Amino acid sequence: MDIKSLAAAMLLASALPGIAAQGEEFATGEVRKVDKAAGKIILKHGEIRNIDMGPMTMVFNVKSPALLDKVAVGDKVKFRAEIEKGDYVVTAIEKAK
Repeated sequence: MDIKSLAAAMLLASALPGIAAQGEEFATGEVRKVDKAAGKIILKHGEIRNIDMGPMTMVFNVKSPALLDKVAVGDKVKFRAEIEKGDYVVTAIEKAK
């Protein structure tokens, strides 16, 4: 790919952020603990591809405390996690169907 094509592709990607978001995949897991006061959740999860993480049980911060109102201990969930300022953060979560 030449530099002009690369620049055009980058410009298009930045102009259309919603398109990338539509294809994002969710990880699956099970809620082990919810700590609303601290804004944290413990998930036993499978692979999280977008952050290159294998299956394990761990604590995540949540982007918004309101996300914790959607789930309870024992729920099977699908979620999106990101790395923000060195912390693992759940940015979206919902009960799995």
